[in-house]
Amino acid sequence: MGPSPTTLSKLKLGKLKVVRRQLLQRYEHQPFVSCLAGLYGCQWRRYQRARTPPGECCCSKMECGSFGLLIATFCLSLVFLYFWSEAQNDYNDFDWFNFGNLGFWFPWSVVLLVVAAAFFSYVTLLLVLAVCLLSEGQQLYLHWGHKIGILVTLTFSIVATAVLSDLWSKEWSTLLLSFQVTAPYLHVGGVLMMTILSWPIALHYFRMNKKVRQAVTMGLYVAVLFSLYLVPLGLYSPCIKQEGTLGPAPILIGHRGAPMLAPENTQMSFEKVVEAGGEGLETDVTISYDGVPFLMHDRTLRRTTNVQEVFPDRTDALAAMFNWTELERLNAGAWFLSRDPFGTASSLAPADRARAQNQSVFTLRDFLDLAALHGKMVIFDLYRPPRGHPYRDTWITRTLEVIHNESSIRSNQVLWLPWELRDLVQELDPALQQTSGKRASIEELQEGNIVKLNLHYSSMSEEQISKYASVNISTNLYVISQPWLYSLAWCAGAQSVTTNALHVLKNLRRPLFLMTPENYKRMWVPTDVVSAALILIVFIFHWWRERGLAFYSSSREANDNGNYSKFRTELSDIWSISGVSALGQPLNATIAPKLSSISELQEASGTAHLP
Repeated sequence: MGPSPTTLSKLKLGKLKVVRRQLLQRYEHQPFVSCLAGLYGCQWRRYQRARTPPGECCCSKMECGSFGLLIATFCLSLVFLYFWSEAQNDYNDFDWFNFGNLGFWFPWSVVLLVVAAAFFSYVTLLLVLAVCLLSEGQQLYLHWGHKIGILVTLTFSIVATAVLSDLWSKEWSTLLLSFQVTAPYLHVGGVLMMTILSWPIALHYFRMNKKVRQAVTMGLYVAVLFSLYLVPLGLYSPCIKQEGTLGPAPILIGHRGAPMLAPENTQMSFEKVVEAGGEGLETDVTISYDGVPFLMHDRTLRRTTNVQEVFPDRTDALAAMFNWTELERLNAGAWFLSRDPFGTASSLAPADRARAQNQSVFTLRDFLDLAALHGKMVIFDLYRPPRGHPYRDTWITRTLEVIHNESSIRSNQVLWLPWELRDLVQELDPALQQTSGKRASIEELQEGNIVKLNLHYSSMSEEQISKYASVNISTNLYVISQPWLYSLAWCAGAQSVTTNALHVLKNLRRPLFLMTPENYKRMWVPTDVVSAALILIVFIFHWWRERGLAFYSSSREANDNGNYSKFRTELSDIWSISGVSALGQPLNATIAPKLSSISELQEASGTAHLP
């Protein structure tokens, strides 16, 4: 004896409730899809957009091109943003370079960073919207305004990268160095992103009906995924080392003093280094027309003095062509407060601001006496005077006279950097610590009695530093002001660094990134394994779902003449129970009213497509 008509009616009513719940969920989901499509293509109304039919491409050829351009723009803007953010160590040099060319001060470096971040955020938002729309099975349509925005972003990224690569090619070395610190975290982020992308990729992969398209999609995805998985095998970082092998922190040498806290190359600047506990002082020495060595980095006085006010007709004259009585009249501190090159002047105490306002040009003799008083080592660049200068041929001996006869410093506190007449200098004063500004073979360095190397941080090499240290030749790296670079120099074994940010770096008690090989392995292996497992689950789920939908579609065709009718929804063709019982008779009055909600829902669903 079969089931009664009442039982069958209850079962069908239960099915109707399920369908109704699904439709309601879909209907409630529409505002989210509308928001996505509206932001991406200005398609705020349902009739303006369409779902991707099974087996078809997610968009037209033009929109495929737009989506590809969006991906390319995202990648290029990401590269430039990362490149410029990691170049932050040298922003001050970039700004002063522009000052020398444009004639006025402006923080171009920060503005460029903000613009790059804004463009990247814009294309990232568009890419996220596109991925969400693909995950919802929607066809892509990018508004023409966004297409223009993408082209502007792409042009900016290409031009900025090309110009900066030409002017500051060494910054690419900085970028490569940064990977030794950031690569482990970039690897985790990249794997996470590829894992998230597996959902829309699997969804469309199993809906494609062209094998070539499937092969290309899967090939690209798997190639990128496995490249990310294998990144840790080729990663090198001096900060991934066995426990107990980290050496002492590099000692800190103030670059032109403490230029973030006081005007560079002034008495106040060097006293700030002493207060902060720095071990050395670095400066630049020029000889005045009447033979007084003084501290000045630039060839002219325009940037760091008020020469425009005192000597308006000699603004661009060489600093070495001024005599000392003229130099004494200049203010060497007011510019620091008005231009605020590091953005730190506003944080100074009122007493420090007043003191900075009244700094004067500092002499080499006073500089050496300050170092001698506090027992600090000194290192300086010595500029040869121009042609026609009385001391053009005796600038070395004049500087040695100040060291030996006019100051109280000991010769072994001086790291002698000038390479000119080095043999003569060694003969006159063997106690000076001979320092070279370039790398050479150990034999060549030992022949020149070199005890220290002064190298740009971009040439940092743990192997080279260790090799030189084995023969008692120490390495100083300049100019390092970012904590991540200082951490890298620490891990590489550098004995000292020259810095603008001594007050910041002195607070580091350990490198920002330090990990044993075993701990790093525990970090990346589970990441790759979990990612692979999740991606496999996602692909299996979509394969199962699409296989089930295909089976359901074939079953539906077989029942077209049965007791079912269909109506259109946003998700797919959903089959609803008609007002006919299993026995071919109309449903009783008890059940029929309950089915009206489905009809109402169908009407609501249809009207929701209208504007």
